[in-house]
Amino acid sequence: METYYITGEWSDTRIDKCLMELTDSLSRSYLQKLIRDGHVLVGEHRVKANYRVREGDVLSVTLPEPEAADVLPEPIPLDILYEDTDLLIVNKPKGMVVHPAPGHNSGTLVNGLLYYCRDSLSGIGGVLRPGIVHRIDRDTTGSLLVCKNDFSHADIARQLKEHSITRRYRAIVHGVIGEDAGTVNAPIGRHPTDRKKMAVNAKCGREAVTHFTVLDRFQEYTYIECRLETGRTHQIRVHMASLGHPLLGDAVYGPGRKSRFALEGQTLHAMILGFHHPRSGEYRETIAPLPAYFTELLAKLR
Repeated sequence: METYYITGEWSDTRIDKCLMELTDSLSRSYLQKLIRDGHVLVGEHRVKANYRVREGDVLSVTLPEPEAADVLPEPIPLDILYEDTDLLIVNKPKGMVVHPAPGHNSGTLVNGLLYYCRDSLSGIGGVLRPGIVHRIDRDTTGSLLVCKNDFSHADIARQLKEHSITRRYRAIVHGVIGEDAGTVNAPIGRHPTDRKKMAVNAKCGREAVTHFTVLDRFQEYTYIECRLETGRTHQIRVHMASLGHPLLGDAVYGPGRKSRFALEGQTLHAMILGFHHPRSGEYRETIAPLPAYFTELLAKLR
């Protein structure tokens, strides 16, 4: 059981949103289920997901034992960059969804992990997200860290919350960026009118910080590295679009016209992932090589 003491900064915040921020590794839908099932108490009392916390509230969260997964194991080939008894790092290909969702019940990374790891995955993420402590978009390629037990999951979640995990991405964006480096510090939340999109949202967004460095410039595009301090949904895509430099191939946040390069989604690759090992404390870093489509595109632009 985890206990959280509410200070003034959280006063009048919905309990599900507050816990999502405090735990960082649990999704809002999973937290809402925990609340409905009585696994979240304020003091000694059950509440609803729309309860607004008050300064002085004491929240108790009990994570139930993992349920038997309805998701079926599938023999999907996985590109393993690193593995030990506590965790593994997968180089996710383009087009692969991380965990099951409506319309994607099979062929996901979780389906492949259940086959590869058998019973060795953490249960903190719930039935549909065993071992998953963070994720990347379907059309984003590269490094994804997977936890094999609850001990490693809790420690990696802590590192994510403290922003001590190194996450460096490679991307190609529209337009020529003039400065050699920069930082976008702008909160991200749901788009005010399109609930399927995210947006820079000063009113109800969560803190989001992206640092970028220019690696190469072309006639119409710029090749950049992005370093994340936070890990909000679509963070790099939203932040670069807010600067007027959306990612090449991004049909959601891009200019809305078909790319002449026949791309499948945004040109974004999670290249470098660094973390302190949960068991030893030793800093480890893995590099996911650029996928073929990315290197071929760079060659065309050059």
